[in-house]
Amino acid sequence: MKQIKTYQNKRVIVVGLAKSGLNAARLLKQLGAQVTVSDQQPLANNPEAQQLADEGGYQLLLGKQTPDQLDQGFDLMVKNPGIPYDVPLIKAAVDQNLPIIAEVEIASEVSEAELIAVTGSNGKTTTTTMINKMMNQERSAGKSAYAGNIGIPASSVVPTLTTDDTLVMEISSFMLLGTTDFHPHIAVLTNIFSNHLDYHKTRENYVAAKMRITANQTADDYFVVNFDSPELVLLSQQSHAQIVPFSRTAVSKAGAYEQDGILYYQEDAIMAASDIKVPGEHNVENALAAIAVAKIQGKSNDAIKHVLTTFSGVRHRTQYVLTSEGREFYNDSKATDIEATEMALKGFNKPVILLAGGLDRGYTFERLVPYLKDHVKAVVLFGETKDLLKDAAEQAGVPTIEFSENAETAVPVAYKLSAPGDIVLLSPANASWDQYPNFEIRGDKFIQAVEKVTGQKEEL
Repeated sequence: MKQIKTYQNKRVIVVGLAKSGLNAARLLKQLGAQVTVSDQQPLANNPEAQQLADEGGYQLLLGKQTPDQLDQGFDLMVKNPGIPYDVPLIKAAVDQNLPIIAEVEIASEVSEAELIAVTGSNGKTTTTTMINKMMNQERSAGKSAYAGNIGIPASSVVPTLTTDDTLVMEISSFMLLGTTDFHPHIAVLTNIFSNHLDYHKTRENYVAAKMRITANQTADDYFVVNFDSPELVLLSQQSHAQIVPFSRTAVSKAGAYEQDGILYYQEDAIMAASDIKVPGEHNVENALAAIAVAKIQGKSNDAIKHVLTTFSGVRHRTQYVLTSEGREFYNDSKATDIEATEMALKGFNKPVILLAGGLDRGYTFERLVPYLKDHVKAVVLFGETKDLLKDAAEQAGVPTIEFSENAETAVPVAYKLSAPGDIVLLSPANASWDQYPNFEIRGDKFIQAVEKVTGQKEEL
């Protein structure tokens, strides 16, 4: 880790704890900063704050986050990316021109490892994981690690990395807003849809946040971009890096692309798209982005093929679980919106028994009708939106519609409805919060139920 002097004796307020705030506070203290932590949770209900209190050397402002906390006179704010800028404390910092950065900015400044960064509306985690696995192939020295929005704070990883290592960072638009000098050697932009507009206010703001991933790149760097999107082709012209396109429709053959079912890098055929273990056109796109990065880094076709034919998916993201009596089970609990479930259904050519439902956010499911019609033989529905999903299934002519209590109890119902050759897919199209604390727990409960009904263990 680089021992930089940037934060020495600086008064820094870390706003929002959780894992990223906890590790940012520790790293800042290690770099010589005077660290104050502001978090809404009181000490009794705040395990991260309890850890800092036990370690000592931090000022803790707990139980509220108010503008008067800035009266102490800070040099810098490190903000949890999930906290909006219109929260009074953050708004006060903006009004006072107090610099606000994200934890990933500090981590990237002190990291000695070569940095690969991945952003996009969808596919970030899968692409990041594929790249990390490829970077760990054929190494003569060091290792590759991943961090960031994937659930591992970068500041917890960088202290152990050296110049022999690689850091593959998944970075969200929220994180990118908190960067100023962030400079990946390879930046990847998977796609841009109209996400998080409640946070960014306009699509223009959202796109501008995403493009910060390449803002500090130079001609010695690489920007890997999805050229199937005309918008991204235009946006790539803003970058000073070398542009390396990827394309599922072969609109460009300058980088990675699919043609006639084969994945290529430039003129080099690598593997059949059908050999990718995780299903779906979106995963072909993710694989092409990863191939582009791997080829920039000099990885062989054999190394790339090994990863793509063995990688069973990121947990809760169209994750293959197991096969029992000819039935394949997939956990796509991360599908918390309609678009994600559409993508999952498009990935299967076999009949699907779909498990879906969850928190009612006030929208209906007509958009799902063509996908239900083309791919689904039965649905098992649960949660607040089960009746709305039933309406969509009826419009699609799905022959079998069943209700169940939740994602777990839906599994034995789905198993009875299935036959050899079928896919049993949890892809809820809804957030989990009506019944589960988060999508991870929902997916874990689904997997446990699959293991119980089949008498088999998840294939890892």
